[in-house]
Amino acid sequence: MAWKSWRAARRRRKEEALERPRYGWIWKPLLALAGLYLLVTIALGVWWSQPPAAFDVEQATLERRGEAAYAPGARGTVSVATLAQSVATLLEKPGGYLRNDIAPPGIWLDNMPSWELGVLEESRRLALALPQMAGGDSAALVEAREALLGDDRDWLYPSTEQRLEEAVAALDRKLAALDDPEAGFPPGAGLGSWLASVAEGLDDLALRLAASVGGHEALTELAVDTESLPPPTPWYRVDNIFFEARGSGWALAQLLEGVQRDQADVLDEAGVRGEWERLLAELEMTQRRLWSPVVLNGSGFGVFANHSLVMALHMTRARDLAASLAERLAEPPAALAAPAEITETQPGEALLEDSVEPSEPVEPPVEAVERLEEEVVEPPPEALAAPEA
Repeated sequence: MAWKSWRAARRRRKEEALERPRYGWIWKPLLALAGLYLLVTIALGVWWSQPPAAFDVEQATLERRGEAAYAPGARGTVSVATLAQSVATLLEKPGGYLRNDIAPPGIWLDNMPSWELGVLEESRRLALALPQMAGGDSAALVEAREALLGDDRDWLYPSTEQRLEEAVAALDRKLAALDDPEAGFPPGAGLGSWLASVAEGLDDLALRLAASVGGHEALTELAVDTESLPPPTPWYRVDNIFFEARGSGWALAQLLEGVQRDQADVLDEAGVRGEWERLLAELEMTQRRLWSPVVLNGSGFGVFANHSLVMALHMTRARDLAASLAERLAEPPAALAAPAEITETQPGEALLEDSVEPSEPVEPPVEAVERLEEEVVEPPPEALAAPEA
């Protein structure tokens, strides 16, 4: 009994020591704050991991142009505005740009940073192609291109966020210059080279997605050369490549729609409007809702789906369509490549051409008709002449 009472007294002394004023009950508030911080960061991580919705390219163009939106813009206005809005989305979405975060919850996330990488890669491709599409380089396009090509994980000065803001500002300056109708893009210039680079990027994504598929026999439907596959993707990076492909599909669908607004006459003249629409539809399929909380890597008709294989299928189809469009748009249509030649004519010739209407018969003057009747009419024969009075 004495031993038990000694242990109880020792326990009471420890409790009294922890609850003395000099300790201030610090450990209990700290534990509560740590639990609250963990709950808040988890909730923020779930919210920040939701990809933003697609925006309306025409509405974004009107908002970015401001007061100048009341006047029609030159060719290329919607393309530049769509690129600026796509880059601005990386900064304005919930949580902002997360790829270079060094503190929770951003440092814990990997799906949204991979999505941001896909958007950034497609923005870089269009920024590299803009000088050729614009018919010449400019200071604004050079600044936007250099800002987008920087390191995407910089968090010290200048951080990636600052460079993205510089790129958006440079694109807005180029957008203001396009208010002049004479500063528009040449019809169809640079479309083929841009689509060729897009096809290369989609092919790389398809191969990396296919590398995570367990059995190579499932790749026969995708026309993928198994010998050219990269090394197998580790299980913990399968979702990163999947969300990078989703980000590329989201950005590419926006940029293609913006370019379509500017080059509608070129697409109609080349007869590729149907293929362009099919490419957009294929990219929209990559944005379907993912009902599983994690990216699954099942096989065949098993219980679990294979999300990487489905995404690789869409990337492969989009790659083929982009490559076909690149071949057909390698050269601008002849009817839109150069303005029609204007030949000089004399004033008299122009008046004569305007006055002649071959579709309507030309009646002779009245005097000529009367003169013709006098020449044709002959006197009647004597036998039929009227008798004399």
